[in-house]
Amino acid sequence: MDEPKDLYEPRKIEVKWRRKWEETGAHLTPTESDKPKYYCLDMFPYPSGSGLHVGHWRGYVLSDVWARYKKLQGFNVLHPMGWDSFGLPAENDAIKKQIHPEICVRRNIQNMKRQLQEIGAMYDWTREINTSSPEYYRWTQWIFLQMYCSGLAYRKEMPVNWCPRDKTVLANEEVIEGRCERCQSKVTKRQLPQWMLKITAYAERLLADLDRLSWPEKVKQMQRNWIGRSEGASIVFKVLTGSGQSRDLTVFTTRPDTLFGATYVVLAPEHPLVKLITDDAHREEVENYVKASLEKSEIERTQLTREKTGVFTGAVAINPVNGTRVPVWVADYVLAHYGSGAIMAVPAHDQRDFEFAAKYRLPVVEVISSSQAVRDGSGRLTQAYEGEGIMVNSGPFDGQPSAGGKRAVVEWLKEKGLADFTITYKLRDWIFSRQRYWGEPIPIVYCQSCGEVPVPEKDLPVLLPRVEKYQPSGTGQSPLATIPEFVNTRCPVCHGPAQRETDTMPQWAGSSWYFLRYPNPDLQEAAFDRKTVDRWLPVDCYIGGVEHAILHLLYARFFTKVLFDLGYLGFDEPFARLFNQGMVCKHSEKTGKLEKMSKSKGNVVNPDPLVERYGTDTVRLYELFIGPPELDSEWSDQGIEGVYRFLNRVWKWVLESRERLVPPDKEGEDIKRQIHTLIYRITERLEDFKFNTAVSAFMEFLNFATSAEVTSSGFSRETLEKFLILLAPFAPHLCEELWERTGHTSSIFGRQWPGYDRSLIQSETAQIAVQINGKVRAVITVSRGESESSVLKVAFDQEAVKRQLKDRQVIKHIFVPDRILNIVVR
Repeated sequence: MDEPKDLYEPRKIEVKWRRKWEETGAHLTPTESDKPKYYCLDMFPYPSGSGLHVGHWRGYVLSDVWARYKKLQGFNVLHPMGWDSFGLPAENDAIKKQIHPEICVRRNIQNMKRQLQEIGAMYDWTREINTSSPEYYRWTQWIFLQMYCSGLAYRKEMPVNWCPRDKTVLANEEVIEGRCERCQSKVTKRQLPQWMLKITAYAERLLADLDRLSWPEKVKQMQRNWIGRSEGASIVFKVLTGSGQSRDLTVFTTRPDTLFGATYVVLAPEHPLVKLITDDAHREEVENYVKASLEKSEIERTQLTREKTGVFTGAVAINPVNGTRVPVWVADYVLAHYGSGAIMAVPAHDQRDFEFAAKYRLPVVEVISSSQAVRDGSGRLTQAYEGEGIMVNSGPFDGQPSAGGKRAVVEWLKEKGLADFTITYKLRDWIFSRQRYWGEPIPIVYCQSCGEVPVPEKDLPVLLPRVEKYQPSGTGQSPLATIPEFVNTRCPVCHGPAQRETDTMPQWAGSSWYFLRYPNPDLQEAAFDRKTVDRWLPVDCYIGGVEHAILHLLYARFFTKVLFDLGYLGFDEPFARLFNQGMVCKHSEKTGKLEKMSKSKGNVVNPDPLVERYGTDTVRLYELFIGPPELDSEWSDQGIEGVYRFLNRVWKWVLESRERLVPPDKEGEDIKRQIHTLIYRITERLEDFKFNTAVSAFMEFLNFATSAEVTSSGFSRETLEKFLILLAPFAPHLCEELWERTGHTSSIFGRQWPGYDRSLIQSETAQIAVQINGKVRAVITVSRGESESSVLKVAFDQEAVKRQLKDRQVIKHIFVPDRILNIVVR
C-alpha cells in the first residue's frame, strides 16, 4: 500500500479542488460556444436564517450530478444560482431576529452561499441574482407595467383572504384548508382594494399546454384541478320578487339534462341579486347570514363533510323548461366566482343539493332513471344518483339517454334565447397586493387629475425606502403608507401632486421570471436580451420540490406566456422538463413519527458537521443513495458510514491499481465486460433519474474489482479512467484528485462521457416480445434490465412496428421488464 500521505483526506482534497475550480473558472458558462446548450436549473432558495439542512442538499446534489453528466456529454451547461429574497419568509425571519430585512437577507445569503459552495456544485456564481436588489426588481416592476398597459393588471375592491398573524392579504393559492400556508393561522376575509393580475385570460392555454410538457403527471394534474375547466351551459331563470318585479338570473350547470328536476335555486352570499330580490320579511335573516358567510374561508364553505346551511330570500324563480316556480335561497356552499355565482339545485342528482333539500324539506324530483340508483323499500331515493341514465319526468325529452340530452336541452332553450353553451374555470385572477414592507413597490401613482398613472420606465426602479419600523400594521395598509417622503410624489403626466401606491408585490413576483435573467444577469438596458434567452430557454431540466406545483410553477408559466404574447420572448413555456425530488425525513423524538425535517420537530440534520467529518463527496453520495430521488427517504446517521467506507475503498483501489497497470490487450475479458456493463448501467440509470441504483452499481463493480482473483490480474489505464469519469458527477472532488494522481494535468470534466460496447455487456440480453394491441409484431434483443424508455426506442425502430403504428395514435405502453412490451393504439 502507499505511504500514509496517500490516505483519503476529504476535507483537504475538497478545499484544494474548490479553490482550483474557482481560479480556473471551471464552472463559468461561455456566452458563445459551438457545443449544444443545456440549461439545468434549481428552484432557487429564499435565504433562510437557519441555513440548509440535508433535506435541502438533496435537490442541489441531484441537479449538480445531472449538470456535470451533461457537461461530460459535451454540452455547454448553464447551471446558475440566486436568491428569492423578497417577501414574507425573509421579512418574518427579520422580525423574529429584530433586525432589518436587508441585513437579515445579506447575512443569510452569506451563510447559505458558503454551504452551497461546500456542496461542490458547478454553479456559475458570476450569474448570481438577488430578487431584492434594485438592479433586479427594477425589471420585475417593468414586467408589471407591461401587464398594466396590456390590461392584465387592474385594481379592484374585493373580499380577500387575510392572515391575522402575518397581517397581510394572501392569494387564494396561499390558503390551504382555510389556513395560511406559511404560519397555519386561520384565514379570515376583509374587503380591501387590491391589485390583480388577469391570469384567467390565460386559463385555457395554461391548461392545454400542459400536454406539451415533460413534467410529472401528478404536477400536471394538480394544475389541471386548480384551473378547473368545466363544460356546461348558462341557463336563464326569471326571478320574481315580492314587489312583482322580474329579473333575469343566469345559472351555470354541467348537467342541463337534469333541468326538469331543479326544485330550487341557490345564490352565493356575495351575488349582487341577493339584496335586490330579498323581501322585507326575510331581509334581516339574509343579511345576517351573508355577513357570517363572508367571514368564512372558501375551504370551510365548500367542505363536503360540513353540514349545509342556507336561508330563503322570499323570492321565486321560473324554471325555463316547465314554468315551475321554485324558491330562491342563499347558501354559502355556492361561490360567487365559480360559474355565475348561482346554481339550479337538483337534489335527486346532486348529493350536496340532496342533503340541503332533506334539511329544509324541499322537493326531490327524479329525472334520470337508472338501476344503479339507491332506493328505500318504497322506491324513493336515499341518496342522489349522479350518474348517467334515461331521462324521465322531462317532457319532450323522456326516454332519451341523458348523455345526449345535455346538448338537446340546451339547443332547445337556446332557440328561445334562454340558454347557451359555456365553459367556466375555477381559476381566479391573482391577488397581487401585499400590505407588507419587504417587497417590490408597485410602480403606480395616484393623481387627482389624471387618476391611476404608471411610473415611466425611465424612473424605474421605484426604490423601497430604508426604514427603521417595517413591521405590518394590521390596519390593512402597508407600512410604506406611513412614510410621507415615499408616498408624496409628482404625477408623471401633469406634474401635479400625487401619491404612490403603498402595497408591495407578493413573494412570487421575482421568482416568476428569474430564469430569464440568468442568461444575461448584468444587462442594464433590459430585463433580458431576446436573442440570448431564445437561445438558452426553455430550461431543459428544472429541479425542485412538488410543493411549488401550483403557486410558483403556474405563475412562472403565466408570466412567460404574457411576455411571449407581447413579443419579448420566442417561447411560451419556461420549463421543458420538471423533476420533483422527494423530501428527506427523520424520526422526531418530539412526535414519535417519521417527519419532514423542521426545527419545530427537532429532527433537522445540519450538513456542516457531516462535511467536516466525512467530506462533501460522502454526504453527496449518501444523499443520492438513501432512496429513489422522486420519493421521500429516511435519513440514517449510521448509513453515511457505509458510503464513507466505499469512497475510502475507491481511493485505495485506484491508487493501488495505478502501480500495476496492464496494457488493454492484457486485461481480462471479465474486467472488460464489467466495465462496459458499468458504463451501460450508470448511463441508463442517470437518464432515468435512478441515482440511488447508480450508486449501487458502483458498489457492485468495486466489490468485483477488489476481489482477490481480479486484483491480481491488474487493470488497464483505460478502465481506471472510465471508472473515474463515471463517478466524477457523483464525487467530483475525489475524482479530480485521483485523475490528477493517475497522471493527468487537466480537469476530468474536460473529458468525454464513455460509450459502451453492447457485445461486452456481460451477455445480459433478453428477448422482448413487442405487441401491438396484444398481438406480437416483433421480437427484439436488448440488454437485461433495459429501461422502458430504451426498449421503446429500439421497438419503434423496428420496421414491422413502424408499419403497425402508421396513422394510429399510441394510447399507452404496458411494459414487463425483460419479457413484454405491449403498445396500445387506436
